[in-house]
Amino acid sequence: MISLAFLFLLTLLPAEPARVRHLPKAAISSPVFGPRQVHGVLGGSVTVKCFYPPTPVNSHDRKYWCRQLGSRCDTAVSTDYVAPAYRDRISLSDHPEAENFQITISALALRDAGTFQCGVGVNGRGLSHRVTLSVAEAPPVPEAAELFYVKLRSTWTVSCSFGADTADQRRYLCKMEKEDCRNIVNSYQEIDPNFQGRALLTFEEPPGSFSVTMTQMDWEDTGLYYCGAGEYGKEGKSKELDVFVYEDNNFPQLKTTVTGKTGSSATFECLYDPLKKSATRIWCKWRLQGCDKIIDNTGFVKYGYEGRVAMFENPKNKTVTIILNQLQAKDEGFYWCMSNELKEQQSSTELKVVKGEPALTGKKEVEAQVGSRVNLTCSYPCKYSSYEKYWCRWNSTGCEELPAQEQGLPGPGASCDTSNRTVVLSFDPLQEEDGGWYWCGVKRNGILGETMAVELLVSTGNDARHSPELLDVDSSRDSGAVPPGGAYSDAEVRRGAVPASSEESHGSNTVALVLGPLAGVILVAVTAFAIVKYRQLKRSDLVSVGSYRTNISMSDFENVRDLSASNSVKESQETPVGGDEFITTTDTQESAADTTEAKRSSKEDAELTYSSFLVTSECIAQGGSGGDSTVLDVSPP
Repeated sequence: MISLAFLFLLTLLPAEPARVRHLPKAAISSPVFGPRQVHGVLGGSVTVKCFYPPTPVNSHDRKYWCRQLGSRCDTAVSTDYVAPAYRDRISLSDHPEAENFQITISALALRDAGTFQCGVGVNGRGLSHRVTLSVAEAPPVPEAAELFYVKLRSTWTVSCSFGADTADQRRYLCKMEKEDCRNIVNSYQEIDPNFQGRALLTFEEPPGSFSVTMTQMDWEDTGLYYCGAGEYGKEGKSKELDVFVYEDNNFPQLKTTVTGKTGSSATFECLYDPLKKSATRIWCKWRLQGCDKIIDNTGFVKYGYEGRVAMFENPKNKTVTIILNQLQAKDEGFYWCMSNELKEQQSSTELKVVKGEPALTGKKEVEAQVGSRVNLTCSYPCKYSSYEKYWCRWNSTGCEELPAQEQGLPGPGASCDTSNRTVVLSFDPLQEEDGGWYWCGVKRNGILGETMAVELLVSTGNDARHSPELLDVDSSRDSGAVPPGGAYSDAEVRRGAVPASSEESHGSNTVALVLGPLAGVILVAVTAFAIVKYRQLKRSDLVSVGSYRTNISMSDFENVRDLSASNSVKESQETPVGGDEFITTTDTQESAADTTEAKRSSKEDAELTYSSFLVTSECIAQGGSGGDSTVLDVSPP
């Protein structure tokens, strides 16, 4: 009953993933690693390689090879000892820089077969690895597995070659699990979901060769693998690979996942040894068919990523920082840091893009005219108050920092005011070569953080006449950002000729264009009104003004002095008859007995009036707005 009750309680326990339920071998065994089995031929020799963690203590400690006999282990050879039975045919060499030591046994006899241990320190104290040695009377003997001693969170790369006759066959890497070999990745672009973004198969030369790279190696990745051509267990060729993962406390642990907001930026860290000057540093996006290169340290930047991505080397901490800004949903995926020399230092990071607002804000595209004054502004929130702010000019090999001014800094005891926190990069005057990409960013203790990219477009030629708003630009105004309080004095505004706003400038121009023609119209109206008042009882003589007509009477000008005494003269009425003809009627008929002298005098006065009318008409034509104004052709009769 007790057993049944215990089993019932076990069924109630929640199920967990396999990698959580089972404690990995590497976590419970010794960090010393070597081959599981070694095969030799009678009279021949074998070499056994054992790995150990590269700590200072282990590097100087005793190394040994002992034969397992029950509960004890008798030393065959150690750092300073050789057993009599093995004298002159066994040796032990230590290679601390390679993190291993090797035992070589020659003149093999059948009695040399058995179970042995290779270890560090004292025999049987835990830092050891068990090895089975078999001796065959004649060849052939099984091929030994290739050993890989891999640091936790580092990268493992294996190269396999099976000849040109396998170039057209399926290439694969699988991991042994009981009696089956589980596919990890193959050349048919099939990959285990647990290795998505972590494993990459690449074809190499000569034909029939390929390599597999696995990043972010974990405890569970320890085990036996097979790389091969064809189908495992059915046809083709294969090679056994024995992988052991151990922990090195000195090995940097990088982030495996980076999260960024839409429109913001993401920062990636890559492990690169700055002493390896010849090594090519590459940053690429993982895909099933390969890794799509985005940027490298030679100046290459993939099309479409100009102004978006930059690479920064940090010799002090032996890393390279990659920043990708202007994030979009399609940027999600796995990104790899790669090197052509340091395979172990390759790494992968998953990028996740979430919805949200960037912390750094400002206008992302600014256009201005050569010779103008331009301010690129970058506003930051209170959380970045203690960070170092900077502007830099982007290029394909990095981003060179530029002097910038931080505005709106609070005084002692002042609270954080986000509307006044701005970093400004000024150009005065703007030059044609200033066009390009500029980054605003924050950093702390040398670690680069969020960035914002701005593209500066520089206009040349006569564009300024058509676009007066390009003469002086402050990106904070156009972007709707609150101008930094107290950032500019009145003197600075006058000196820079920066208008209060583009709307005010446009309004002033509009008022000038409207008032000019209006004043001309009023002047003409007053003149016409005065002339009508002078037409007392005279007959109107029509005068042609180009295609226009006016009913100014010659005799009206003879009675100018009567204007002040008469304000009750009825206005004349005109009725078009066709073409240039008009019929004019008045309430008072003039006598036909006007003298010749009076007519001549009236005609001279009319000519003077027409000249004045011509000047007024030209003012109207010139003061008109746009293309709707008409130039009047005024000809005296």
